Amino acid sequence: MVLLAAAVCTKAGKAIVSRQFVEMTRTRVEGLLAAFPKLMGMGKQHTFVETESVRYVYQPLEKLYMVLVTTKNSNILEDLETLRLFSRVIPEYCRVLEEGEISDHCFDLIFAFDEIVALGYRENVNLAQIRTFTEMDSHEEKVFRAVRETQEREAKAEMRRKAKELQQIRRDAERSGKKVPAFGGFGSAGMSSMSSGSIITDTIIEPEKPKMAPVPVRPTGSSKALKLGARGKEVDNFVDKLRGEGETIMSNTGKMPSLASNVLPPPVNVESVHMRVEEKISLTCGRDGGLQNMELLGMITLRVTDDKVGRIRLMVNNYDKKGVQLQTHPNVDKKLFTSDSVIGLKNPEKSFPLNNDVGVLKWRLQSTDEALIPLTINCWPSESATGCDVNIEYELQEESLELNDVVIAIPIPSGVGAPVVGDVDGEYKHDSRRNVLEWSLPVIDAKNKSGSLEFSIAGQPNDFFPVNVSFVSIRNYCDIQVAKVTHVEGDAPVKFSLETSFLVDKYEIL
Repeated sequence: MVLLAAAVCTKAGKAIVSRQFVEMTRTRVEGLLAAFPKLMGMGKQHTFVETESVRYVYQPLEKLYMVLVTTKNSNILEDLETLRLFSRVIPEYCRVLEEGEISDHCFDLIFAFDEIVALGYRENVNLAQIRTFTEMDSHEEKVFRAVRETQEREAKAEMRRKAKELQQIRRDAERSGKKVPAFGGFGSAGMSSMSSGSIITDTIIEPEKPKMAPVPVRPTGSSKALKLGARGKEVDNFVDKLRGEGETIMSNTGKMPSLASNVLPPPVNVESVHMRVEEKISLTCGRDGGLQNMELLGMITLRVTDDKVGRIRLMVNNYDKKGVQLQTHPNVDKKLFTSDSVIGLKNPEKSFPLNNDVGVLKWRLQSTDEALIPLTINCWPSESATGCDVNIEYELQEESLELNDVVIAIPIPSGVGAPVVGDVDGEYKHDSRRNVLEWSLPVIDAKNKSGSLEFSIAGQPNDFFPVNVSFVSIRNYCDIQVAKVTHVEGDAPVKFSLETSFLVDKYEIL
C-alpha cells in the first residue's frame, strides 16, 4: 500500500490534524478532505470511497472521522488494518473525541502517526510499541540520574568532612603557638600538607563551577601529573573532568592502578641486539569454580640496531612443561630450531632487518585445566538482613611468578553508597562513578601468595560479578628464555639486552 495522508476531520471535511507521508501541498490536502463528505452516500455502510485519483478509507469517531487517503492500487485489506490501528491510537492521547481535545494533542498524535507509517508504507508495530516509542522512557537515564545524585551527595559530604579536618588542623596549630599560613597545614611541616590544604580550598570555593578550576595550577606534585600525562590525551581529559567534579581529594590519596597496571617501565640499558619476551593471558573462570577458557600467547621479538651484529643466532632455553605450541618465523631455519633450539635465518649469509621489530618465535597455550590458573579468585557473596556480605580471596598457584600492581575490580550496585570494608590485605578504593571496588595489591609472590577482602553492602549476589583482574609481571608464565646470542661465523658471543613481560588481556570471573 501507498498511504498519502492520515487525518482526523469533522463531518464537514474540516481538517483538525493531518499528517502527509508523501510530498503534498497543504492546499491539495485540504481540498481532498473537503471533498470527502460529499462523496459519501446517505445511509450506506461503506468504509471506503473512491475517486478517479485516490481512495478514502474512513471510520467514524463519534462526531469526527478518521480518514486515510491512499492510492487506488493499494491493498484495501492492509488499508483497513492500518485504519483500525490509527483509530486505536487516538483514544490513547485524547480522553474525549472532540475537536478541542484533538487540537490540544495534535503533536502527540502526529508523533504516533509517524511510528505507524513511514514514507507511505506501514511499519510492523503494535499499540504497545507505539506507546513505548513515543514516551521515549529510558531506564538507563533514570539509573544515570540516580547515580549522579548519589555522587553529588557523596562529594558534598566529603567536602564538608575535609573542611572540618582543615579547621581542626588550624585550631590545633593555633593552640600549639605555631604560625598558621592560609590553608597551609603546619607551617614548615612540608609541601604535602600545603598541597592537601590547597586542594580542599579549591574544591570548597567553587563546587558549582568545577570546569573553571585550572588543572595546571594544582600543587599536587609533579609525579602525579607525569603519570596522568603518560596515559594519552583522552584519558587525561577524562581524569581532569573527574578531578574538577569533586574527585580531587580522592585522587591525591588513592592510586589509580587499574589505569596504569598494563604499563611496564622501559628498559634502562638497551643494547644493539635487544629482545622482548612478551606474554598475554586471556582467562575466564566460573564463579562456582571451573576454568571455562584460558589462552596464553607469547612471542620473542628481536630488534637489531647495528649492522655489525645483524648475522646472529639466538640460543633458546625451553623449560616449559605445560604443553605450549611453538612456531617460528617463516624465514627462520625450522630444522635448526627443532634439533638445537637455536633461532637463525635459513640463509646464514643474510642479516636480520635493521631498526625493525621482528617476531622470531611465538607460542600458544590453551587449556581448561584448573591447575594451570596462575592466580585463583574466589568471590563468596552471602545475603544478610541488610544486604550482602562479600568475602573475596586470592591465591597464587604458580609460585614462580611475581605479580605486580595487581588490581581486583569487584562491581558494586549503583545508588546504594560506599561499601563497609572489614578485613583487607592491601589497599582498596571505591570508584563511585564506575560503581567498582578496586582491591589493590602491590606484589603477589610466593611470600604473599594469598589474601582476602571482606565488605558489606546492599545488593544481590549477582551484583558482584563479573570480577576483573589486572596485573603485570617481569617474569613470564611459560619458562621460555633467550640464554645466549652468538655470531653466525665463529660463534663469538654478542652482548644483548632482554625485556620480559607478562600482561593481562582479559582475566574475569563470571
